[in-house]
Amino acid sequence: MSIDWTEYSTGNFYDELIADDCSPREPATRLVNYLASLSTAEINKRKEMAESTIQEMGVSFTVYTEEGNIDRAWPFDIIPRTISASHWEQTAKGLKQRLKALNMFINDLYHDQNILKDGVIPAEIVLKSKNFRPECVGVTPPHGVWANICGTDLVRDLDGQFYVLEDNLRVPSGVSYMIENREITKRVLPELFSKDSILPVNNYPAHLFDMLASLSPRDIPQPEIVVLTPGIFNSAYFEHAFLAQQMGAELVEGSDLVVESDDCVYMKTISGLDRVDVIYRRIDDEFLDPEAFREDSMLGVPGLMRAWKAGNVALANAPGAGVADDKVVYAYVPDIIRYYLQEEPLLPNVETFLCSDPEQRKYVLENLDKLVVKPANESGGYGMLVGPHSTKKEQEQFAALITKNPRNYIAQPTLSLSTAPTLCGSTPEPRHLDLRPFILQGKNLYVTTGGLTRVAMKKGSLVVNSSQGGGSKDTWIVEEKY
Repeated sequence: MSIDWTEYSTGNFYDELIADDCSPREPATRLVNYLASLSTAEINKRKEMAESTIQEMGVSFTVYTEEGNIDRAWPFDIIPRTISASHWEQTAKGLKQRLKALNMFINDLYHDQNILKDGVIPAEIVLKSKNFRPECVGVTPPHGVWANICGTDLVRDLDGQFYVLEDNLRVPSGVSYMIENREITKRVLPELFSKDSILPVNNYPAHLFDMLASLSPRDIPQPEIVVLTPGIFNSAYFEHAFLAQQMGAELVEGSDLVVESDDCVYMKTISGLDRVDVIYRRIDDEFLDPEAFREDSMLGVPGLMRAWKAGNVALANAPGAGVADDKVVYAYVPDIIRYYLQEEPLLPNVETFLCSDPEQRKYVLENLDKLVVKPANESGGYGMLVGPHSTKKEQEQFAALITKNPRNYIAQPTLSLSTAPTLCGSTPEPRHLDLRPFILQGKNLYVTTGGLTRVAMKKGSLVVNSSQGGGSKDTWIVEEKY
């Protein structure tokens, strides 16, 4: 037995690989035909190979539970997701446009606040955001860029068009899994990489290093770049260590750094103190510096904000960048693009209802069973209501939360998220997915070729986060000649 694609049902969704008539979409033709040529035994063998490769490579993530932290092997599906190179080229342009405008927006907020004065965005939405940092007012980071690394979540609806679901501008994670997914797939399906038609992703660490180096306050050939991690118990520690190793940078914790009387940051080494030029920080703002933020933080570096404000060290992402990571601000991004760039957005937003607006709130409260409700500043899929999959009691609880704090909630239509064939046993079934490409901005702009595809492994589920049972698969940007 082998896969019979005529028995694969796309349902009422846009499927990434298979068209409604059960024929493969153009960028997936070679992949679909190859999978159909494999026997069930061979497919199971490839699945086992993927699992053993994940164990061998130590690819894991951490789930926080009431019983404690659990390290789990990375959940992976061997059938890649394919996107045509021409479609991706246009998508990448839209991602660059979006990050460029968002960085201009953040820089304006910490300086003249012209966008607020001109009434494009209500001032209270920004100034009352928990991620607006008064400590950052008047500071200008290198190149005027606050969010140097952005992970933008994209989804496809019934029309096959990409829509932006949200922007992650604080400490976005997942790029290491994008790279590891490719390494696993190369071992599992090596025959399909015999042509140069699948665009590479393994050059990301080099682009990340070059971007970070462009932020250095010292004009020297080899600036000292470090990755600042909260430590081994953080859910993304695997990624912190992976990126540091790939870039040839030091992986440090707060206790490894010190700010001296010259307001410069130094790394403790066995031969003394070495000055640090750039810190790629994977710690949230409030834990960065106990002098400036939380006094009880054991993760940060006392005096780090002083060194940053003095221009003696670069922080990526800059403190305060999270003000644009707010799901309420997200609703205004199309207007932000028009305001700063005088351009129409190349990538559309998902329709969004602001619960802070009385009329929109009324609509949301009357349609909780149809909408997805999200808190403004949560991540990881936590604290949200998926209306069609919720109970009456859950809807009543969310109605109370929205009424008590309307500023903290937005709502969106329940999208018909695209699907892709995902192996359930040895049979492919459609599962919903999203995509997180990564955009870098320093001196230049760069977008990954594809990104991290996350899959809702449970039938009918729309929740793709690995912390809540989601999985992942490789993402192929495919030249049409493939």
